[in-house]
Amino acid sequence: MDLTIYDVIQGPVVTDKAFRLNRDLKKLVLKVHPQANKPMVKEALEKLFNVKVDKVCIIRRPGKARIVNRRTVIGPATKRAIITLAEGYSLDLFDQAEKTVVKAEQNKGTAESVG
Repeated sequence: MDLTIYDVIQGPVVTDKAFRLNRDLKKLVLKVHPQANKPMVKEALEKLFNVKVDKVCIIRRPGKARIVNRRTVIGPATKRAIITLAEGYSLDLFDQAEKTVVKAEQNKGTAESVG
């Protein structure tokens, strides 16, 4: 299968740990195509976002087994890439989402104090 640079990166991973990695260590966590490798991810990021990638780490996550109606169902396996950008480059994929989370936490605090 021949992947284009648009097929390789499927989107950001939106979890607490991914936010923390981005905020504290300036690393990005992205979902990638299951057949993508490190050079493909690096090339796709550099061409799509005009940034210089320093390091790419790939993580394969097996599907999670669950019991549904007395049957064992295995969820889809995913592949993630943790990207370290070169010094002086940044990519704010989480900036808008983090502002939304902070705003929701602030609203939650004011709602609790009122009630």
